[in-house]
Amino acid sequence: MPRSFTTTVLRPAIAAPPVGFSSQENLPPPNVQNARVIPASPSYFSGRPDFTDNLLNLQALLRKYQTLPTVTPSRAPRVAWRTVSQYRLLVGEPVRASKYHQVVEILKRLNQIHPAVMPTELHQAMQIYKRDVNPYAVIKQPSIVDEDGRACGIGRRKSSSAKVYLVPGEGEVLVNGKSITNIFGRIHDRESALWALKATNRVDKYNVWALVSGGGTTGQAEALTLGTAKALMVHEPDLKPALRRAGCVTRDPRRVERKKPGKLKARKMPAWVKR
Repeated sequence: MPRSFTTTVLRPAIAAPPVGFSSQENLPPPNVQNARVIPASPSYFSGRPDFTDNLLNLQALLRKYQTLPTVTPSRAPRVAWRTVSQYRLLVGEPVRASKYHQVVEILKRLNQIHPAVMPTELHQAMQIYKRDVNPYAVIKQPSIVDEDGRACGIGRRKSSSAKVYLVPGEGEVLVNGKSITNIFGRIHDRESALWALKATNRVDKYNVWALVSGGGTTGQAEALTLGTAKALMVHEPDLKPALRRAGCVTRDPRRVERKKPGKLKARKMPAWVKR
């Protein structure tokens, strides 16, 4: 008869006795030598944790109060935030401008929370980032049309700058005392220089007299666009929404990135050779 390796006889289970965690009597005594102190700051082991703590604190506040009602940025309270140099003096760290930009973006989002439901905790946390100035005391002086009917606007792009005088006329354009075709050989640059007038159908209603300097033809043409738009808004302030939709109001901050040592250009590296 073959031998069977299975059985149907029930045996009592072999297991460790249950541990009563509710009582401290069954627990082993704590070993003080193996205890580890938990840092109060998540960035305790970094060299200077102040900036990291501030960023983590703002991010936690944003997650906590992000569901509160907000207002549009134009209706939010006007606040003058600290500059990156002032923040560096506050924390005593060489904080990069790009890193501090993250802090400012979170502060702007928190500042859009409706003032009626702004928590006290949030108000106190944002107070250290504000400058001790009255933001409403700085009032921009409005540009006016002089006695000769001229409105002046200054535009900049890259390393180019343009000073534009706009007067009612028949559509004549002079740049540095020359016609626009002599200054800008490319059709794209000519259209870019007068784009503010073309977008608002004011090409044949104003004369343009401009002084440009610095940079190349593309930078000077786009500087003329901004300067012409500013001068046009002095004559007709109601055209600002149309000029903004056409992209003529915002100053373009982009510039050519500088060349770095050891690289062929700003980021281009020489061909890697194994031997």
